[in-house]
Amino acid sequence: MKGMHVGMSATCTRTFTEDDRAVYRSLARDESDDLEVGRYKLPEPLIAGMFSFILGTELPGFGANYLKQGMNFIKQAYFGEPLTVTVTVVRLRPDKNLVNLETTCHNAQRELVCSGEALVLAKDVQDRSL
Repeated sequence: MKGMHVGMSATCTRTFTEDDRAVYRSLARDESDDLEVGRYKLPEPLIAGMFSFILGTELPGFGANYLKQGMNFIKQAYFGEPLTVTVTVVRLRPDKNLVNLETTCHNAQRELVCSGEALVLAKDVQDRSL
C-alpha cells in the first residue's frame, strides 16, 4: 500500500466497436434485441470490465484481491461512443491492507453512465513508490 494516498486516481477511455459487439454476443450467447434509437446498447459487463482493468493494472494494481464491488447504472451506454472510467482512492486502511475506491463512468457528453465503489485487499500489491 506504500505510495498510495487518498485522492489518487486512474482513468481509462475506450470505445467498444461493432467487432467487440460481435465477440461479446458470441461469448455471452447473447441474442437479445439491443437496438435502441438506431444504436446498439452496450452491455453492463463491458463497463464493469473497464473498472476491473484499472483495478488490476493501475490502481491499486497487480496483486490486488477484489472483495466487493457495487455499481449503479444510471444512463444507457452505446457501442461506438467513447466511455471514460475513473477509479479514485477514497479511504486507506493500512492496518487491514484494505483500499476503498470510488468508480465512475462517463460518456463523451460527460454524462454519468455508472457510479459505484470497490473494496480491495492490497496486501500483495507491488510498491508504487519504487
